[in-house]
Amino acid sequence: MLCGKVCAPDLTSAIMPNHALRADLLMLLTALIWGTGFVAQTAGMDHIGPYLFSGLRFALGSLCLIPLILRNAKTARVPEPLLNRGMLRAGIIMGLALALGINLQQVGLLFTSVTNSGFITGLYVIVVPLLGLLLGHKTGLGTWLGCLLAVVGMCLLSIGDNFHVASGDWLQLIGAFVWGAHVVLVSLFASRHDPIRLAFLQFATCSVVSLLLAVLFEPIALNAIIDAGPSLLYGGIVAVGVGYTLQVVAQKHAIASHAAIILSLEAVFAAIAGAWILGEALQLRGYIGCGLMLAGMLLAQLWPKKTLA
Repeated sequence: MLCGKVCAPDLTSAIMPNHALRADLLMLLTALIWGTGFVAQTAGMDHIGPYLFSGLRFALGSLCLIPLILRNAKTARVPEPLLNRGMLRAGIIMGLALALGINLQQVGLLFTSVTNSGFITGLYVIVVPLLGLLLGHKTGLGTWLGCLLAVVGMCLLSIGDNFHVASGDWLQLIGAFVWGAHVVLVSLFASRHDPIRLAFLQFATCSVVSLLLAVLFEPIALNAIIDAGPSLLYGGIVAVGVGYTLQVVAQKHAIASHAAIILSLEAVFAAIAGAWILGEALQLRGYIGCGLMLAGMLLAQLWPKKTLA
């Protein structure tokens, strides 16, 4: 857990476990929402382009947060400005990373399956602790073993016997590094700023960038947007408004490397949703892969931690 001040031992033991459990459950719910969101992302592009889909759904997600921001501002015990320079800078940085990652993912879905996309995106489970090493963070043995199990599980889940790599898979692989950086950024900034307002800023930034790309590179027609409406509503309200907001809220009390393992379970939920809704085949080895990913998550969370004297 990122903490700028030294906490008293009694408060630490009483509060931190509850915060950690709550964060883990919220991130697990986030992974479920993101995994099922891959189906909406694919279905939406039957009618509109990838940049327009991303721009509209993140605009919708940001609008969903405005009532919550205004309510929190009214009920705050100590009045404070809705935005400050540090929060604005953090939200824009997170939003730029989010825009790059989501559009790589969205375009990649045109050329690969939901299952493969979920798997390759989930490789940020390895990227995050590697980035942590560069930042001087210590990563425990349990986390590394959990990462290993998660990667093996994702391989069983998604890589076929012929080891064919689709063109969209390469975009998803680049995106995995961006998502890893995004998880680290969220852990860094969520501990310093209000998570709801931070989420709004990153959604708005991502929406503006994506809509600019749509205007430059894609046809825009009202009828097509209306046809994509159901996918946009799920992708905007549920996947963005709820899912990405839960990520920011949860990572306020989570270590980035642990968060990456739990969030990478979106690959499991994406594979299950792809098989159930889109009819993508999920063989026995895929279910074994799902089990290994779950085992990796539990191992990373339950592995005994060294305590400081």
